[in-house]
Amino acid sequence: MKGVFFMQYLYPVIFTEIEDGSFVALAPDVPGCVTGGKDLKQAVKMIKDALNACLCVLEDEGEIPNSPTAPRDIVLEEDEFITLIEADTTKYRAETDNRSVRRNVSLPAWLNFKAEQANINCSQILQKALKQELQIAE
Repeated sequence: MKGVFFMQYLYPVIFTEIEDGSFVALAPDVPGCVTGGKDLKQAVKMIKDALNACLCVLEDEGEIPNSPTAPRDIVLEEDEFITLIEADTTKYRAETDNRSVRRNVSLPAWLNFKAEQANINCSQILQKALKQELQIAE
C-alpha cells in the first residue's frame, strides 16, 4: 500500500438546501466527494460514507489527501452552510470490507502440533495479535 496508513480525518463540508427540501453535500478538499439526501439527516449520512470511500481510494492509490481548508476560509453562497465531518478509514474499512483474505504463515511443526491438539483457531489468534500490534480497537 505504498506506506500510507489508514487514518482519521476532519474535513469541512458545504451543504446546500434545494427548493424541494433536499440537500447537496460537497467536501471541497476531496476531489469527487459530492452527494446528497432527501433531508439533512440523510445528506449527512451520505457525505460521511462518500468522504470515507473517497479517502480510502486515495489511501489505496498511495496518494496523500489534500489538507482540509479552514472553514473560515471557505466562501459560502446565501443558501449554503458548512460543518466539519469526521472520517475514520480504519473503522470504515472494518465495517464495509469483511472479505477474508487467505495468508500463508509459517509455524514450527511442534507449535502447529500443539495448536491443533489444543483446538486453537490460528486465524483468530493472528487477527487478534495483528489488531493489538496495529493498535486497532476491537
